[in-house]
Amino acid sequence: MNQKKDNLDYPYKASKYKRNGISDWLELYLYDHGFLRIAFNNLYQIDKNMWRSNQPSPKQIEYAHKELGIKTILNLRGPRETGGWQLEAETCDRLGIELVNFRVRSRAAPEKEMLLKIPCLFSSIKGPALLHCKSGADRAGLMSALYVIIVMRRPAIIALKQLSFKYLHVKQAKTGILDAFIASYIPFEKKGMGFMKWVEDFYNPDTLLLEFQAQPLASRFVDSILKRE
Repeated sequence: MNQKKDNLDYPYKASKYKRNGISDWLELYLYDHGFLRIAFNNLYQIDKNMWRSNQPSPKQIEYAHKELGIKTILNLRGPRETGGWQLEAETCDRLGIELVNFRVRSRAAPEKEMLLKIPCLFSSIKGPALLHCKSGADRAGLMSALYVIIVMRRPAIIALKQLSFKYLHVKQAKTGILDAFIASYIPFEKKGMGFMKWVEDFYNPDTLLLEFQAQPLASRFVDSILKRE
């Protein structure tokens, strides 16, 4: 069985899946709203080595492996007991895809501890890779933006395009704190400071959280209607 990696205990530990028959499929397509993603997988290419999407079904994982050459899947929802994760882990194991579990939050200022692990994470995974969260909008957007900054070495203003309504990201909601996080680096970037240096020495999650204000109607739309994680 391929190693399943998780950022809860870095370096990564292996975790195993345990399939529960048809209940896993019901949980994926009903409880996890997988029926909404049958025809829409929010799939986009970042560069030749990285793609982004929403939670893929086993069939979509097979497509990504066969047609896109995906060798690694970066699951930003973290390892879970849910049917969707069990099916994803089983499919990756069957196809020889490495499944990397790396938990990211969408409505809070990114934790320093998590951010400091990302350069090693990106350098350790084999491409082409696919990163995903549930909807492919917020956590996938943040990690795509960080990939653009850290791996592609592009300016933060370019990276911010990974957090846009094109991917169904709503910056006016609580999830907009991710935009604010990337934007807060720009003044330091203009002074020539590297991103990781800024994270280590200047970034303050508590300050960012205090300064950011979401619009209540937008947050209600994202949380109650779209039911984002």
